[in-house]
Amino acid sequence: MSLHRRTLLATGASLPLALPAVRSAAAQAPIRFCLDWALQGNHGMFALAEDRGVFRREGLAVRMDRGFGSGDTAVKVAAGAYDIGYTDVSTMVKFNAENPDKRLVSIYQVLDRTATALITLRKSGITDPKAVAGKRLGAPEGEASRMLFPAFARVAGIEASGIRWTSMAANLRDTMLAQGQVDAVTGFLFTTFFNLVGLGVKEEDIMAWPYAENGLDIYGSAVVARVDWLERNPQQAAAFVKASVEGLKMLLNEPDAGMAALKRHEPLFDEALEKRRWAMTRDRSILTPHVRANASGAVDMGRAETLIRVNAEAYGVTTPPKAAEMFTERFLPPASERRIG
Repeated sequence: MSLHRRTLLATGASLPLALPAVRSAAAQAPIRFCLDWALQGNHGMFALAEDRGVFRREGLAVRMDRGFGSGDTAVKVAAGAYDIGYTDVSTMVKFNAENPDKRLVSIYQVLDRTATALITLRKSGITDPKAVAGKRLGAPEGEASRMLFPAFARVAGIEASGIRWTSMAANLRDTMLAQGQVDAVTGFLFTTFFNLVGLGVKEEDIMAWPYAENGLDIYGSAVVARVDWLERNPQQAAAFVKASVEGLKMLLNEPDAGMAALKRHEPLFDEALEKRRWAMTRDRSILTPHVRANASGAVDMGRAETLIRVNAEAYGVTTPPKAAEMFTERFLPPASERRIG
């Protein structure tokens, strides 16, 4: 693994009920795989699957590249630059509606809950989500956490009309919050929390309300691929998912090994910090009650429909895709193999 840097089931293009046998190690299929961002702790599931030969055992030669944001990854997979991507499924609602010929499908829902959150510091005086009413709220314009905030505000009972938004580049968001230039921000909890710690903010002074834990219970990042690629390569898709599930199990059991695997791919990787980021990701977005009850990757179509509806409202999508056009469990191994926690 180098680090160089429609519905499948519902639009008349159904796949065979039985997937072909996985290729032997002697006939490994090349897979171009793009992450959502630079290496972070949760990516250890893929690094371990490579380092311990799980991808190779499943007949895959995987090249994994860092990403530059979920939206960018989705576009690159849709364009054919990559076969498979790891991206926030919310980015797919608007994209699929506008590009039905390049439609993306979630084939393994890794993060059972979105990491989007409302985040502030104790000094702001904001002690619960409703207290953000009338305050200065910051986020990059057009970013998912900001676009979904109105939906979160409705379910959380926040009076949003008096909120004053400040736009900034993503790399300035946490600094502006730490400096008091805004009262609170929206963003990915796992990213903003540890960025604030890196800026010298004490952990006990950081307050956060994840959307998914406060009324807007929608999915987060997933392994995705283009529908036509899946039709041509069902065995490769199933093999990649199977190996990823095994990688996740290894990461859950051996987090230090996961961080070490990532360090081997990126010498500047901060193992101690990323192990803590991984623990937060695990506890808040992976080992959820739904996953404990139904196994990793299980999709509740009601929650999937909620995700599509709130994103369609946020981005003005008048003809959003159906849940069955965006999510499939066809490539998952049996639930007994996906039990975690």
